[in-house]
Order: sequence, then C-alpha cells, then structure tokens
Amino acid sequence: MTEIKRRVLMDKDAPNRSTAIVNGQSSNVLNWDDVRFSWAYPKYKKMLGNFWTPFEINMGTDVKQFNNLTDEEKKTFKKVIGLLALLDSVQTDYAGKVADYLTDSSLNALMIILAQQEVIHNHSYSYILSSLVSKDEQDRIFDFWRTEPVLEKRNEFVLKGYEQFAENPTIENMLDSIVYDVILEGLFFYSGFSFFYHLAREQKMVATSTMINYINRDEQLHVDLFVKIYKELLEEYPEYDTPERATKVEGIFREAAALEIEWANDVIGNKIDGLDVEDVEDYIYFYANVRCNQLGYERPFEGYRKNPLKWIKAYEDVDLGKTDFFEQKSRQYVKVNVQDNGFDDL
Repeated sequence: MTEIKRRVLMDKDAPNRSTAIVNGQSSNVLNWDDVRFSWAYPKYKKMLGNFWTPFEINMGTDVKQFNNLTDEEKKTFKKVIGLLALLDSVQTDYAGKVADYLTDSSLNALMIILAQQEVIHNHSYSYILSSLVSKDEQDRIFDFWRTEPVLEKRNEFVLKGYEQFAENPTIENMLDSIVYDVILEGLFFYSGFSFFYHLAREQKMVATSTMINYINRDEQLHVDLFVKIYKELLEEYPEYDTPERATKVEGIFREAAALEIEWANDVIGNKIDGLDVEDVEDYIYFYANVRCNQLGYERPFEGYRKNPLKWIKAYEDVDLGKTDFFEQKSRQYVKVNVQDNGFDDL
C-alpha cells in the first residue's frame, strides 16, 4: 500500500503549482492563476456563490405550523434533524483530515470552504430546533444517534471507512473513504431531504425546507468535488483502477442502499400521508446508481434510471444555475435579528 504523506506547511524549493494531488511537491503558496487543476477555480467560485447563513431565514411561520403537524410528522421531523446533525458533524472533521494530505493548495482551500459549509449546516439544525422546541428537547434530539439502533448501523458503516483512512492514510484507504463520503453526502441525506420537500409541497414548514434546499445545493457541490479528487487519484495512481476496486465499490453502494432503505422505513414507513415509502425506496436505489456511476462504475441496481419522485426535481435540482421555488422565496426574506429567529412575527 502506498502511504500518503502530510502536506508540508511551506516549501521554498517547490513550485507554487503542485506536482501531484498527494505526495507531490508544492510551496503551499496559493495563486489561483497558477494551480494544477483547471476545475479548481470554477469550483471555488461556485462554492463561494452558495454562501448563506441560517440567520437569513425567518422561522416565524414554521413556529406557527409546527404544533399543527401530525404526531408522526413531528416525530419524523425530529429524527431526521437529529440524523443530519450527526452526519454533518462527522463531515466537518473528515474534510479537515483529507485537507491535511492534499498537496495541492487550491484543493486544500476547497476543503476548508467545504468544512466551513458543513459547520453552517450543523448550525442550521440548532437554529431550526431552537425555534421550535425547548432546549431539553433539542438536547434529546441531538442525542438520538446514541440510542437509535437503525441509525447506529448507518453511522458505523460510514465511520469505519473514515477511520481506516484517519488511522492509516494510504492511497487505497483515501479512495475508500471518498466512496463513503459520496454515500454520506450524496445518498444518506436524501431520504431525509425528501421528507422535508414533501412537507414543503404541502405548504408546511417552508422555512425549514428552504434551509434544507440550501444544504442540498451545497452537498451536490461537495459530492462533485470528492468525485473529482477520486478520479484524479486514480489518474495519478492507475494501479488502483482495477476490476476488483469496481466490484468493491459497487458492493459498498449496495450495502449503503440497504441501510438507507431500512432507515427510511423506520422514520417514514407508511406513517406520512402523501409520501409513499416504496417511492422513497426507489428514490434511494436511483441515487445509489447515480452516485456509483459518477465515480466511474457500473450502476449496482438494474433499472432505476429515472427519479421516481418526479415532483422533487423542483426542489433539489439547483446546481445548474436554475431558479426554483426556494431560490425565489429566499431572496424575499428580510434578515432577522440573530437573537429572535423571527419570533417578532408571531
């Protein structure tokens, strides 16, 4: 196995433009006009263009609506928020660990922005809950991951891939960890997202769904960034681009889809009027195929080439310069005082 060395803080004998994505030489001076990868600067501009904060979103209407949700809707709402908070917490740390080993200073910069966006995502869940429930209830929701067995299985699945890289930074372990990252950001969020988009479709909790839409938009960029890094690694280390790796990755996606479907049945099941869990299952298979194929491998599930939740496209397809309902709505928000979460509007 090829070990990966940490990026040096400064190297005056190396060029500014890195010589490799990992284990290369670079002064570590970032000059955006002299970087190795042509896609890095456009990605940087796109990530900056996505900048947002939870404070921009007025939760007043959601506060009024929350107690009118059904008991099952409230229960699912809380469980999904608890899940997302855990995953984004892990993601912040993982991005920093990857950044430590990327020789290229532009990619290191992108990882730092990515980690900062994950912090904003995590803050948004606190912001939502502080608007809707008591502090004690918020603390309980943030501890769901400790006691929910279905959630625990999903967490262990991703964490083992991350920990292998953190404890033994090799090319193979970095490649594997990126696969798990694409699953976390590009699949494990998506049944939860579908629940919030369903509420928005019913004109419920639209402010929360706006925030989820922003998070969804960021995660699409994050997935694309990690896919690019994955492919650049294979380009520089072609000995790892093997049929055995393809089989391994496809198997990981099959296991991931099974875990996500188990979670979807636990939190959505047949309990949410208007959201069919069988459609959500097909949606998970569809995205497992999309993400595995993005990494350059065969789709692990026969069929599932079309999004079964056609209505959801208006909410999630926001990475192509399109304007959707939430984009239009968000520009109309008046920024509220940091301390009031929109309560003055009650």
